[in-house]
Amino acid sequence: MKKKKEESKNQVEIDIQEMAKCGVHLGHRSSKCHPKMKPYVLGVKGSDHIHIINLEITAQKLKEALDFIQNLTKEGKVILFVGTKPGIQHLIKEIAVECGFPYVENRWLGGTLTNFKVIKQRINYLKELERKKEAGELEKYTKKERLKFDKEIQDLEKKLGGIKDLENLPDAIFIVDMAREKTAVREAKKKGIPLIAIVDTNVDPTLADFPIPANDDAISAVKYILDKVKEAILEVKKKNQEPSTK
Repeated sequence: MKKKKEESKNQVEIDIQEMAKCGVHLGHRSSKCHPKMKPYVLGVKGSDHIHIINLEITAQKLKEALDFIQNLTKEGKVILFVGTKPGIQHLIKEIAVECGFPYVENRWLGGTLTNFKVIKQRINYLKELERKKEAGELEKYTKKERLKFDKEIQDLEKKLGGIKDLENLPDAIFIVDMAREKTAVREAKKKGIPLIAIVDTNVDPTLADFPIPANDDAISAVKYILDKVKEAILEVKKKNQEPSTK
């Protein structure tokens, strides 16, 4: 009975063959493999000595991550999505916007988590500038001054737009490419915030609370993982909106 309950936690279907088609199994060169990723690797392929990720394990780890994500969603918790790599930035923004969560798609600002009080002050300043512009309160300034305000709003929006509605520290963080987002990983660990991450063969998977061993370079591979995450979140949100039968 226990096994059946664990398998039925979410209804998201994970297809290993589909993952293979998307290149989820393709890691980095064997020379770049992190020692702690070896349990997730099947072997080496081709003259380029590319490590092949065990998709059976990926499927298992993805299910565990999806269960955790769904539990967070049921409880109304906040997940911050982070992915600043060119090519996947739009995927990060898309999933976050559709699921109603904050995101960082451009540069990670140092102190976003560890110095959130200051970041929140900048967010509030941005909101106030936007409010003043909307209300016409900036019209009293010269054209040059208004252009300066517009540029400041544009710059702040680029840096903070994805986390503008983040009132407190997130309850969890989802990261694509931990090697690239080292600062975000370090800050999450320092603040004790659970970390869900796509882990390629070149990173230490033990840094993530819920590692998903997968190719984090191919857009198709990242999209497959994010689509499953989005499906899991929206499944819960749809159920939450359904009228109670009690």
